[in-house]
Amino acid sequence: MKNVEHFGDLTPRMNEFREKVLEKKPYICAERALLVTETYKEHQNQPAVMKRALMLKNILEKMSIYIEDETLIVGNQAASNKDAPIFPEYTLEFVINELDLFEKRDGDVFYITEKTKEDLRSIAPFWENNNLRSRGDALLPDEVKDIMSTGLLGMEGKLNSGDAHLAVDYQTVLQIGLKGYEERVLKLKSELDLCKPENIDKYVFYKAVLIVIEAVKTYAHRFSVLAKELADKAEGTRKDELLEISRICDKVPYEPAETFYEAIQSTWFIQLILQIESNGHSLSYGRFDQYVYPFLQHDLDKGIITEDQAVELLTNLWIKTLTINKVRSQAHTFSSAGSPMYQNVTIGGQTSDKKCAVNKLSYLVLRSVAQTRLPQPNLTVRYYNGMPQEFLDEAVEVMKLGTGMPAFNNDEIIIPSFIDLGVKEEDAYNYSAIGCVETAVPGKWGYRCTGMSYLNFPRILLCVMNDGIDLTTGKRFVEGSGHFKDMKSFEELQAAWDKAIKELTRVSVIVENAVDLAGEREIPDILCSALTQDCIGRGKTIKEGGAIYDFISGLQIGIANMADSLAAIKKLVYEEKKITPEQLWNAMQDDFEGEDNQRIQKMLINDVPKYGNDDDYVDQLVVDAYNSYIEEMKKYPNTRYQRGPIGGIRYAGTSSISANVGQGLGTMATPDGRKARTPLAEGCSPAHAMDKSGPTAVFKSVSKLPTHEITGGVLLNQKVTPQMLSTDENKMKLEMMLKTFFNRLHGYHVQYNVVDRETLLDAQAHPEKHRDLIVRVAGYSAFFNVLSKATQDDIIERTEQTL
Repeated sequence: MKNVEHFGDLTPRMNEFREKVLEKKPYICAERALLVTETYKEHQNQPAVMKRALMLKNILEKMSIYIEDETLIVGNQAASNKDAPIFPEYTLEFVINELDLFEKRDGDVFYITEKTKEDLRSIAPFWENNNLRSRGDALLPDEVKDIMSTGLLGMEGKLNSGDAHLAVDYQTVLQIGLKGYEERVLKLKSELDLCKPENIDKYVFYKAVLIVIEAVKTYAHRFSVLAKELADKAEGTRKDELLEISRICDKVPYEPAETFYEAIQSTWFIQLILQIESNGHSLSYGRFDQYVYPFLQHDLDKGIITEDQAVELLTNLWIKTLTINKVRSQAHTFSSAGSPMYQNVTIGGQTSDKKCAVNKLSYLVLRSVAQTRLPQPNLTVRYYNGMPQEFLDEAVEVMKLGTGMPAFNNDEIIIPSFIDLGVKEEDAYNYSAIGCVETAVPGKWGYRCTGMSYLNFPRILLCVMNDGIDLTTGKRFVEGSGHFKDMKSFEELQAAWDKAIKELTRVSVIVENAVDLAGEREIPDILCSALTQDCIGRGKTIKEGGAIYDFISGLQIGIANMADSLAAIKKLVYEEKKITPEQLWNAMQDDFEGEDNQRIQKMLINDVPKYGNDDDYVDQLVVDAYNSYIEEMKKYPNTRYQRGPIGGIRYAGTSSISANVGQGLGTMATPDGRKARTPLAEGCSPAHAMDKSGPTAVFKSVSKLPTHEITGGVLLNQKVTPQMLSTDENKMKLEMMLKTFFNRLHGYHVQYNVVDRETLLDAQAHPEKHRDLIVRVAGYSAFFNVLSKATQDDIIERTEQTL
């Protein structure tokens, strides 16, 4: 393996643990679903917040627990590692419909026993028209439902699961323990004047928080008891380890952590239980190297731990992180290929007082991630102008391993954009990556800093060209402005686009608001709210406006295809008149089949400026089209606006995960020469093989986007071969390009796939030889072998850059 000598390798037991987790087949687990049903049936009269608290209490008291032979960190989400629990309070519909299909999927395969099928079918009648999916649907206007049914808005996952897309206040948990939260809640609860109507809800929320804190304490104590029982049967070193596990679990997370080991276990318990409470993905660790570092330094100074022991605990934590799993509907897997959970760890950057935040733990995180070589957790390095050269060197060494990590986010653009939104300067400097490339202030930001509805720009453009009627389904999306074949100028098409994108932006807002209102009323997350400032102080859950900051974004898909399509139309149809509107339209309708249509397709591909080559002609076209969306979207606050948080508004985002593949399946042939139902370009990256002027030109094109307005994330994927980074000279060239992109061009984000085409093709043909091959899919990494063929093909076809 590359760079083994540089970073070292896993300890023998962590290597064995890793192998066991990787070899474990993921099953559907019904245990949580049965316990949730039991609670909801018993407490149907209770307010939603109490029902949720009692639900989590029932789960944590009764669910199966176990301690793996190799582990030093304990806690499990389901009956066995990598099993996916079911969350019927969100939806059970797709689960029941797909019970016999999970094992037959092209990608994201899950296994299921007949007993599990029987258990899930037994509870299905209770949840029919009695969950978030059904109640969210009931809030949607009929005309909006009609558009949603076409797949244009990409909302499949929003009613089927929780929200997450945040990092809670791990720092305070480690400092005061849940006991500190409990003391504050008891005080605030005792001071409520219940003659004030608004305090009744606060009283119930506080009761719910107290129930959940006690439930978490009980869950940890169960592991303390189990570890003691196992220690009684163990010998030697393992006996001592189990006794230490028992001691720690009897302490954290209820009590404050005092050692590095306790801090790691406490953090894991919280990260895990939040995902037992709700299956929202992109639940992230925040600035891990900042809040855990004091414990590491304390232990190193006191001789309690060595660096090697600390790295082993970190590798243990990352392996445990991989055990978290989530089953999505088949439709949802198209936008989240590879079963990602997007659990992001952020390191580096600056402190709140603008000093370098890189510390010893930052380096140990890099070392531990290099040793584990896993797709989870996501690793993000915060870049800034004063980043130590040594740290950048180490980050690039990790990148060379080919796991697609770390990604780089840029302080030089993200911090100013946050401050302009009204985020306090000290908080803006404390931001972390969330999920893919999106960013937020950990412990102070509400749900879904990105990841709301998707808007497929190329599909909308086709709709505009077809007098407002969607080509894929034949349904009318917007009021038409005439057919493209009859448009006399490019400006006429632009005006039609502006009109349509505004109308569909409003539709997306309606959907998002309905989803959020349903979630607020039906499925509040109590533990997550308690650990987000300042829900406890306000006596509100996150969706009621409890967070300090609350900004959200949807995702805009097909940026490059939109750019290239507009350039092709403007240049070939209206300026050079080499193709008539009717010829272009007919060629697209025929999917570029036939000799004459193929000639037109070649012109669209070869004779037009392409986004990603630093050509203002095409780059400005997509900026203008994007700005039409951004200006409209700004008009519509979210459901928490003026209910407490700073913000309560929307901004843009391009972190489209693997939705470019799924959305491409629903998009017919486009004016850039792309054939029907093939993938769209992902994130803000150029279309495949269209970026022919090198990586610097790509950086320049991307930097022309209104990055300051796209605070939801400007996702840029690049691909280089391992051979390309094999020399120190090329490594230095890459680092110089990164510095230029971030310092001078104010780029938001970039990440690299370091893998060659031949390896990917061989892995596709001989998956058994490439079990550990990891690729960067979009804002996350995944094992290549678990991806659908369509997603694999999309990654294979990405441009290989040279330096």
